[in-house]
Amino acid sequence: MIKVGIIGATGYAGGELARLLLQRDDVQIVWFGSKSYVDQDYGDIYQNMYQIADDVCRGDDMEAIAKEADVIFTATPQGLCASLINEEILSKAKVIDLSADFRIKDVAVYEEWYKIRHAAAQFIGEAVYGLPEINREKIRSARLIANPGCYPTCSFLSVYPLVKEGIIDPSTLIIDAKSGVSGAGRGAKVNNLYCEVNESMKAYGVAGHRHTPEIEEQLSYAAGKPVTISFTPHLAPMDRGILVTAYASLTKNVSYEEVKEIYDRYYEKERFVRVLKKDVCPETRWIKGSNFVDVNFKLDPRTNRVVMMGAMDNMVKGAAGQAIQNMNLMFGLPEDKGLKLVPMFP
Repeated sequence: MIKVGIIGATGYAGGELARLLLQRDDVQIVWFGSKSYVDQDYGDIYQNMYQIADDVCRGDDMEAIAKEADVIFTATPQGLCASLINEEILSKAKVIDLSADFRIKDVAVYEEWYKIRHAAAQFIGEAVYGLPEINREKIRSARLIANPGCYPTCSFLSVYPLVKEGIIDPSTLIIDAKSGVSGAGRGAKVNNLYCEVNESMKAYGVAGHRHTPEIEEQLSYAAGKPVTISFTPHLAPMDRGILVTAYASLTKNVSYEEVKEIYDRYYEKERFVRVLKKDVCPETRWIKGSNFVDVNFKLDPRTNRVVMMGAMDNMVKGAAGQAIQNMNLMFGLPEDKGLKLVPMFP
């Protein structure tokens, strides 16, 4: 039995972690952490958990959680995990951080983009970037995981094979992405009210979104050289989902069959990445509620570019599902345990 503590259990990502983990008979959630709802019944905060999770919410005392749990998930805003973590905690429990605190290896870059001082820089070198498709073996032996962001996960997996193979010029890469409103978190914000987002779409964080350096860093590892991209996210009037459309110039003439072979070779053994058939574009409706990422591409000979596309659920593969995927690896379990989720439709 794996004993789990969740800090931030009343946020969207924390709630999704609870929903997925409560369905497993090999996991026991021993701590529902929440700063805003201490001593309140979890089933009262999330009515879907009524008579399923009867525990009350407790605080975010990570040292206390480490005495009870084998693994701690921190589904919290940037800065909190770094302010709480220490060597004693990591000696007792594994930590999977769903914030950005340990994703970026350069402390100066993190502090520049997130506008906060990093409180635990000594652990950045140890933290493993938790994208199983590229870091599977490192994840198995890790005690601290930096769970990737939702935009970076979908963006990276959509373009990674062609960057790695040198088929595209990464300096020409433009990533246009759309996300459902849940990606903004559960906190009350005027810009996220129903009347503000319904029947409307907008770009935000233009030329300055905080996921940009995370995407660039991971693509730089793949390319073997520094990569700078243009990344523009958009808010879409839907609860869940991310859709990525990326554009880049080709470095050589290639056929559909050659590019398809590359994608198939990179992802044929990946349980959660689905390379679609020719001319089938990824859609958020076909991955909702699942841990899948659907990817595809379209060559554009007229412009000497390739269009790379991806779709996934930002709450599952983009947050809680990927965190559980990492947990499975860390505890020597089948990677898809508890994640054999058939996408919901309609």
